[in-house]
Amino acid sequence: MTEPAVIAGLAELASRYEVLLCDIWGVIHNGREHFPHACAALARFRSQHGPVVLISNSPRPHEGVIAQLDGLGVPRQAWSAVVTSGDATRALLAERAPGPAWWLGPPHDAPLYEGLGLDFAPLGQASFISCTGPFDDDVETPEDYRDRFAGAVARGLEMVCANPDIVVQRGTKLVYCGGALAQLYEAMGGRVQMAGKPHPAIYRLSREAAARELGRPLDPARVLCIGDGLATDVRGANAQGLDVLFVAAGIHGGEVVKGGVVDPARAAHMLAEEGLAARWAIASLVW
Repeated sequence: MTEPAVIAGLAELASRYEVLLCDIWGVIHNGREHFPHACAALARFRSQHGPVVLISNSPRPHEGVIAQLDGLGVPRQAWSAVVTSGDATRALLAERAPGPAWWLGPPHDAPLYEGLGLDFAPLGQASFISCTGPFDDDVETPEDYRDRFAGAVARGLEMVCANPDIVVQRGTKLVYCGGALAQLYEAMGGRVQMAGKPHPAIYRLSREAAARELGRPLDPARVLCIGDGLATDVRGANAQGLDVLFVAAGIHGGEVVKGGVVDPARAAHMLAEEGLAARWAIASLVW
């Protein structure tokens, strides 16, 4: 079991890399406010070393996420491009048009479906499920959907899940995401397709975006992934053979960060339990 090397700031390893693929939620904002030190670190890397591609499991296309970043005060100097699970998922949905689909998710995810020619229907009449998350993530849990899922699994409906995240931190509260619903659906015997982290499609789009910014092909050895999610950010980076900086004070912070300091042994143990590894670890992203 190899412990990640704990760093105090991105400056310690920035010169090793020419591209960052950086998670958004939990690393540079919490859904209510941006993290100034993290944004400043990304802006400094971008100005001194190379492109920063923000890679998000948001079910919305990137335009909607950029608007959210602007609204939260994330400076545009902190990123070069934004790629989302919504971008990657639209291709999966287009293959299934006109459906009809059962739309499982809140109304604000409507941009995901624009221009796809997809029809919608009640669950009993749908040919597949398109899931962006719970209808109301403030109060609902996956268990609220078990009965509806049972009928869909019995009919053999496939679920296309636009957000593989299990939970995210909104302010100080953890809320369930589409990945939690997909996890239950699979456990009940249903079939699920996903394009966001940790799956390959979103990394392909992210690398293409970084290569456009660089003006040449990427050297994988000089690409660093940054994220706080084991099942998404770390697993995705491991599957792509890319170095990863684990931001330990994110959704797993209570387990591996004590007094603002990363416990490398505890981090290594938690990673190993999931069959994962991280080359680097940091409490919160700073320069």
